[in-house]
Amino acid sequence: MAGKGMQGRAQSGKGNPKPARRSGPSQQVIPDAVANRMARRIAIGTGIPTVMGMGVFVGSYLLVSRQIFDVPPSATLAASGGCFFLGLLGLSFGVLSASWEEKPGSLFGTEQIGLNISRLRSSIKAMRNGADNQPTSSGRQER
Repeated sequence: MAGKGMQGRAQSGKGNPKPARRSGPSQQVIPDAVANRMARRIAIGTGIPTVMGMGVFVGSYLLVSRQIFDVPPSATLAASGGCFFLGLLGLSFGVLSASWEEKPGSLFGTEQIGLNISRLRSSIKAMRNGADNQPTSSGRQER
């Protein structure tokens, strides 16, 4: 029985490429138009606050080095941290406000946030339910 384990295995050499995996009906892909819309919103929503956060450091340095105003380091830290936190909110807003329809939707996309949050929750719930029904290595289902 030495060669029994090799009968069902396919060899993956240079002459035998692996077949591409196909996504099933349960896997969804973000359409290109929606991905571009999200990327644009994220770039604006995170880019402006990030530039502002770095500008706080530059402005604080210029004020202190030219002896115009003695800016406390804690104020610089708080102001730049606030700007970077706005960038984090901009990232979330950019993803959640993008319309999944062919037409772009409104300028700010606030009407899409509730719909996209419900889609996110149902997706997470479906992933959890799918993981709960996967058999373990012993053949029993996890709960």
